[in-house]
Amino acid sequence: MSENRRHEPAPQESLPQDWPVHPDTSLALNRMGSFDWDLDRNVMHLDEAALDVFDLRPEEWDSRPESLASRVSRAEGDRLDAMLRKSLGDGSGGYGAYFRIRRRSGLTQWTHTQGHIERDETGRPYRIIGIVRDATAELSHAVDREAVAVERRKQTSIVEETTRAIANARTVRDVTSVLGGPAGLRLVGAARVRLGLIESGHLRLVLGGLEAPPEVEYQRMEDDLPMSRVVRDRAPLFLTSAGELAAHFPELAKALLAHGIRAAAYLPLTAQGTALGGLGLLFEEDRPFPPEERNLMVALSSSIAQSLQRAVLYEQEHDLAEDLQRAMLPRDIPEVPGARIAVRYRSAGLGRDVGGDWYDVIPLPGGCVATVIGDVEGHDTHAAAVMGQLRIVLRAYASEGHPAGAVMSRASAFLRDLETERFATCLYAELNPATGRLRLVRAGHLAPALRSADGRGVLLSVPGTLPLGVDVGAAEPDYPVSDRTLRRGETLMMYTDGLIEKPDRDLDEGTSCLTAALSDGPWDLEDLADHMSEIQPGADQDDMALVLLRRQ
Repeated sequence: MSENRRHEPAPQESLPQDWPVHPDTSLALNRMGSFDWDLDRNVMHLDEAALDVFDLRPEEWDSRPESLASRVSRAEGDRLDAMLRKSLGDGSGGYGAYFRIRRRSGLTQWTHTQGHIERDETGRPYRIIGIVRDATAELSHAVDREAVAVERRKQTSIVEETTRAIANARTVRDVTSVLGGPAGLRLVGAARVRLGLIESGHLRLVLGGLEAPPEVEYQRMEDDLPMSRVVRDRAPLFLTSAGELAAHFPELAKALLAHGIRAAAYLPLTAQGTALGGLGLLFEEDRPFPPEERNLMVALSSSIAQSLQRAVLYEQEHDLAEDLQRAMLPRDIPEVPGARIAVRYRSAGLGRDVGGDWYDVIPLPGGCVATVIGDVEGHDTHAAAVMGQLRIVLRAYASEGHPAGAVMSRASAFLRDLETERFATCLYAELNPATGRLRLVRAGHLAPALRSADGRGVLLSVPGTLPLGVDVGAAEPDYPVSDRTLRRGETLMMYTDGLIEKPDRDLDEGTSCLTAALSDGPWDLEDLADHMSEIQPGADQDDMALVLLRRQ
């Protein structure tokens, strides 16, 4: 037979009547469907075969791409969106991707999509035409093994990234922010993350609680719920399907299925033999949890437990130190005829990092009043202890009726004799409300500010000298007294450096900000105190104290 003979078509009568097959039929027989996506109107057409790939009935499809979320998990959707945005943004003519969908039966199906991007003359994408197909059989072989390997590398990377992120967490809130945020555990494919901590013999959900019972905010340790069980048994629990959830926890399974949850991994959080709580990872599709994935989750829960233990201890230390510091400050501000006084205090440190900021209001003979503000060097419990002693000594010397300069001189000698190697800045003011006479002594402290009766804020020029406790030899340094009049309606403001200092600006900028805020603040003294204490919001500030003294 000649070469040409071999390529002659078969006789016409031997061909099927529907030959050649219509492209739609060819696609459908291979479980392949097509889509046409109008990007400008965000409308997508899916043909019958494409609807079958996504296991959707025609009446269920509303032509909105976001409606595919009923089949594509959040994690897979985020990954596809990122890939699509990249292709649309970098001028690509098309894209391709494998992803998983959840069929009506709960089974997971590998799916492949290939899209052609159409652009106008400016390069703007306006349409995507493509195909989708069931790739489960294909990925059960080589591609499946590669996808599994990629997924393992991805999960390992996520564990490492999450571990690094929570290693810097200083509080429990920091830990929950990492785990509940977009960069947290959702990246392992979990639709929801739950975190429960043991408090007073109960388990309290601090992250990810569902609205529906029975997993309420507080659980008893003896409750037959998965998180309580893993905390009691100190062993992980993997529930791979909706059926397994229902078999172990029938009531909980109803609530979880109502929120689209079909599988879950619950892990105990234990550090140095101490049970801290439990971690729950909830998934929207059946999940087999192979051994490698289980090992990764257990390792991750161990890192989370260690970070939580550090955070809990840090917060406990901070609470104790802050209680000590607050106990050394005056509980009540005395009433002074002819004057009004408002104070504010904020401790911004964590752990043992509390400072020596303090204030005091001291009634004096003859209807006068003394207001004091200061800052002991250092940020630790020793600074707070020195602050408490110094405050008591200053109060005692002032109450005895010593002149303002002598009060400061004696307090400095006392601090030096403590042999603490700590010094303290201090600003001392004495006011006679009847006459308005104001005496100021500044020992290394920031100059006070004044708000006039018409609302203008300025810094006062007050001569200063060395901080308290500085050793200058045998002779005690003089503490000069500045004498002026506080007019009716004027307000003296005394403050510590935590109110104005920031790492990214100098002292002059801080004081300018302060006087501007003082000028713009409300008239009511308590409202003004609130206003001034909030001019530098943020969690990384130094301690701050302020005192406002107004002559009526």
